Amino acid sequence: MAKEANKVLDLNKVRNIGIIAHIDAGKTTTTERVLYYTGMVHKIGEVHDGSATTDYMEQERERGITITAAAITASWKGHQVNVIDTPGHVDFTAEVQRSLRVLDGGVVVFDAVAGVEPQSETVWRQANNYSVPRICFVNKMDRTGANFQRCVDMIIERVAGNPVPIQMPHGEGADFAGIIDVITMEFITFEGDMGNDIKRHPIPEAYREEAETRRQFMIEKVVENDDFLMEKYLGGEPINNDELLGAMRAATIAGKIHPVLCGSALKNKGVQVVLDRVIDLLPSPLDIPAVKGTHPKTDEELVREAKNSEPTAALVFKIITDPFVGRLAFFRVYSGVVKAGTMMLNSSKGERERIGRIVRMFADKREDVEEVQAGDIAAILGLKETFTGDTLCDPNNPITLEKISFPEPVIELSIEPNSKQDQDKMGVALRRLAEEDPTFKIEVDDKLGQTKIKGMGELHLEILVDRMMREFGVQANVGRPRVAYRETITRPTRIDTTFKRQTGGSGQYARVVMEFEPLSEEDRTQLKPGEDSLFVDAIRGGTIPKEFIKPSFNGAKDAMSGGVMAGYPVVGIKVSLVDGASHDVDSSEMAFKVAGSMCLKEGVQKAGPVILEPSMKVEVVVPDEFTGTIVGDISSRRGIIAGMEPRGGGSTGVRASVPLGEMFGYATELRNMTQGRGSFTMEFERYTQAPAHIADEVIKGGR
Repeated sequence: MAKEANKVLDLNKVRNIGIIAHIDAGKTTTTERVLYYTGMVHKIGEVHDGSATTDYMEQERERGITITAAAITASWKGHQVNVIDTPGHVDFTAEVQRSLRVLDGGVVVFDAVAGVEPQSETVWRQANNYSVPRICFVNKMDRTGANFQRCVDMIIERVAGNPVPIQMPHGEGADFAGIIDVITMEFITFEGDMGNDIKRHPIPEAYREEAETRRQFMIEKVVENDDFLMEKYLGGEPINNDELLGAMRAATIAGKIHPVLCGSALKNKGVQVVLDRVIDLLPSPLDIPAVKGTHPKTDEELVREAKNSEPTAALVFKIITDPFVGRLAFFRVYSGVVKAGTMMLNSSKGERERIGRIVRMFADKREDVEEVQAGDIAAILGLKETFTGDTLCDPNNPITLEKISFPEPVIELSIEPNSKQDQDKMGVALRRLAEEDPTFKIEVDDKLGQTKIKGMGELHLEILVDRMMREFGVQANVGRPRVAYRETITRPTRIDTTFKRQTGGSGQYARVVMEFEPLSEEDRTQLKPGEDSLFVDAIRGGTIPKEFIKPSFNGAKDAMSGGVMAGYPVVGIKVSLVDGASHDVDSSEMAFKVAGSMCLKEGVQKAGPVILEPSMKVEVVVPDEFTGTIVGDISSRRGIIAGMEPRGGGSTGVRASVPLGEMFGYATELRNMTQGRGSFTMEFERYTQAPAHIADEVIKGGR
């Protein structure tokens, strides 16, 4: 094992890829085929019978969905491929977010019948944010209603992609027999029980004309991005396949085109060719720009190349609590080498960490390695202070890499342990689960003596409570889900607050003048990741000494987090500290903190405060005969219909914007309205002002 670890990794032969898509598009099924064809498993596991390798949690196997991103190392044609199978359900969007942060390329899987679905749009947008090059795999070509071209058109309409089909299906639905590769101009079939026997045939006459047309389109799209090939093309010179693939790779890595492949993972057709094109078209760690970070003390910008000779820099992107071995920290090495037994600096926390065991992950199995080189992904056992988004680096050359930002939770519920023993276990369980999942928040309400847990949706909290009970043996009573409302203001105001307290000896004195106004669009561009309000130091002439400015803002921030009207956080405001006064003896940081808090509370009360409610982007897919019923029901839930479109197979997709508070229990009601034939997806869209009657209920505690 040690010998293996000490071999220098050829980074040109490494691919760090994620398989990303909407729920039920076939990501895990595709990943199972990747494992099988690369020799990592000798029997294909299936999602529908609960035996998928990457869905190793009990909750995943019972529900047939992926909840946590699973990392696997496989090898294909002399290349090392690190694959991350990510969840498709919107409640687990953080898993996709953190995976994309460390990946070099992505395979976006689409359902050939449903096309581009809502969560496909979300993952596409996340991939855009992290500039992840991607290829597309139109899966389920064997299903009735499959339509390859419609799916390609939807990639343009829904996500503004630039799809370039490099394959086409031989037949669709029940007639799907294989794929036609328009690069090599061959008809490829996958024979034998597991599709292992790949046969290449001439293209049948009935498909030749369409294949020629598609090849011509592909060449035109590729040469647009390559001046040398454009000259050859315009001069009528032939372009060979190696030149074409080289130019296609460059355009894919630059994000200018998105090559599209097709197949059926469940029927074992097309996955090996997807692997070939992952190697041909997606980047190695050397093809992506050098990672940038900052010096933890000076904030000076630093750059690290993907080389073993550079100082070590690695980013921890995921934590898993394993009941047998403790905490596992997944990490990506951007530069240098991480070795077992060495000391490293967690620059995000300023703490030193000893690197204990390093393991290469194979879903829930693992093998020990002695070192992990630049460009590679692995996991460390036993880190004490290091969590998601933290940087591990060489103590003599500190660097902090950009953290991963996560969306705020939109739903909460109360949870009470059954006994004193359960209370202790629950504290440990919730802390461990929060370490794993940055979108899971815990809040203890001292007034009510109640613990609240917050998450991204009903399913998210349901799974976490289920894990708490099963994995940690906690028995607890769970309250009904509640919406995580917010508070904000609608008009500007200026508040002058003096905090004065005289006791024996020195007293307390602070005066702050703050201006409050709703955030403008221009203000929003100045927000740092994870922030939702802006704080501006507008003190002139030193009326407040510098050391008291930060405590003034901290007081205001504390008051904002506790809310003013109904106890919900205040967001979307600009707070400017414009004036004030201090006393040589009686002023202190604590006095200014109290004054800042008092000023904020009075300011919000006088600036037209309103309650904000989360509005969700909802898509319901139902048989055509139920469309009218569904549209009426959505309208009755204060929903606004955004559009409707045919979805193939006699069904319609209804898109709408609906307040989250009206959507609790919708899954059951939808089943009742559609005889069990409807399905829906929901994701957070934005916060909107709640109507007066809803706001009154929230303030009175009735919602």
